[in-house]
Amino acid sequence: MTGHIIVCGDDALAMRIVEELTTAGVHVVTLQDPKGLAGAGILEAGAVVCVDDDDALNLEMALLARQANSDVRVVARLANTVLREAMAQDSGPGAILDVADLAAPSVVEACLSRSTHVISAAGIDFVVSGTDAPRDATLREMYGDLAPVAVIYGESSDEPGGVVVCPGRDFSVRRGDWTAMIGTADELAAQGIALPKPLPRVRARRSPLQRVTDAVRTLRDDINPMFYRALAVSMTLLLGSTVLLRFTYQHPPGMNWIDALYFSTETIATVGYGDFSFIDQPLWLRIWGIGLMFAGVTTTAILVAFIADLLLSRRLARSAGRRQVRHMHHHIVVVGLGSFGIRVAGDLKAAGHDVVAIERNEDSRYLAAAGELGVPVIFGDATLRQTLESARVEEASAIAVLTQDDMVNIEAGIVLHEMLASRTTPGVNRPHVPTVLRVYDRALGAAVANRFTFDNVRSTVELAAPWFIGAAMGLQVFGTFSVGQGSFMVGGVYVKLGSALDGIHMTDIPTQTRVIAVTRPGTAARLHPRRGDKLSAGDTAYLVGPYRELLDTLRKGQSAGDMAPATG
Repeated sequence: MTGHIIVCGDDALAMRIVEELTTAGVHVVTLQDPKGLAGAGILEAGAVVCVDDDDALNLEMALLARQANSDVRVVARLANTVLREAMAQDSGPGAILDVADLAAPSVVEACLSRSTHVISAAGIDFVVSGTDAPRDATLREMYGDLAPVAVIYGESSDEPGGVVVCPGRDFSVRRGDWTAMIGTADELAAQGIALPKPLPRVRARRSPLQRVTDAVRTLRDDINPMFYRALAVSMTLLLGSTVLLRFTYQHPPGMNWIDALYFSTETIATVGYGDFSFIDQPLWLRIWGIGLMFAGVTTTAILVAFIADLLLSRRLARSAGRRQVRHMHHHIVVVGLGSFGIRVAGDLKAAGHDVVAIERNEDSRYLAAAGELGVPVIFGDATLRQTLESARVEEASAIAVLTQDDMVNIEAGIVLHEMLASRTTPGVNRPHVPTVLRVYDRALGAAVANRFTFDNVRSTVELAAPWFIGAAMGLQVFGTFSVGQGSFMVGGVYVKLGSALDGIHMTDIPTQTRVIAVTRPGTAARLHPRRGDKLSAGDTAYLVGPYRELLDTLRKGQSAGDMAPATG
């Protein structure tokens, strides 16, 4: 057996890669122990895919595979930035990938209700943008030569919510149908498709007045209500004593207001500098001085105790994140502070949004990163209303539930659905809150989205798997994105002589994929090739479509024998 692919890992991503490679006709050998590389045929393998959820195992497997066979394609999953950058310096074939890097942009776009994706291919920035059809017409009549990616039927359709993948340009749509088209920014603008501004990479700062106002309100809420009573008693004593001494103190030439205030203050504070005293005063005034000293000591002690309590409570509140969240609004809540959650939080902060994280594990390794980003963390169970209320989800502009447990994500999503339903109050127009759920299992995600009407169910497996599969098969993957609940990919393939794509006409390309550009060395890229155009050996074709169909099409560009078929 030669040209087979060795896959290391046993989680959902590894299983999906094995499934897709097997479906594509590739012989796959699964492996969990690096010691078994020789027995798995590392010397004859075409690629080694290390996608376990343990960075240490992936690193060991990748290094040993490269040492045993310098020509094998090594595709490794590494979440650790330092390890990933160090391994990327290896000049051998393959790729070093991070699931968070690959899937986070789709979640960020969903949180910000953006339907625009920018993917660079052939030296061109292609833009996938979604918009409602303004009228009944064909896609060609409305959008010219732009390549259709998908159409989602609107409410006026006979099949609301139905999805048509990569329809032809002569496909008819109705007003209100949602259409996703791909082209350059200039092409989209020429067809009247407005593009949102690029996400800023520097966090927007709140105005000084807003920061001062929030600080004052936070301080007010943190102070024990009894503090104000104790302060009132202390001020009453001070002012009362000042007035009394001003008019009754018998010492030539008497006391002015400043002297009276000064003497009252040093008596309450029991300082006694010796410049004033009650020794030569009437008996009743000396008795007043005794009472004033005792009362001053008592009220001062109470005030000091309240101030200490305030400082301690503020410190504890800061460590839990609750104080910082208390007055937030229009923020984004990220549930689950793993490698994926911290990447999404970082991207949202870079785009200028306030972010609050909810994490169950108080020993999470990403707490330091959250602190550097200025993301307050609420510790607790995200499936409980109390925890979600602490993060002020009802005032949030978006919520992303990104833990590693599908059931936790679904349960939290249901609780959020019930809590946010109160925002839909008759006569009150409050904006919709996008809720993004991370669900690994594709079938489960689709069922959950359909049953509970979740609009934004994202699978990191669906978004990341094409990158690993493409790298393992020697294909080019430029980006993945979501349209509705479907996962799409932009990829490129060099057409080899004698391959299935050599000499094929555009009309014979599989219907669920779309060629968006063709390049040839020494010539400019041809955008949106016509039906009569054909591919030839030496061309590089850039396509968009659902990743399964697209990977199959890309593989056809390889000459026979590049990948060994499945046997046995």
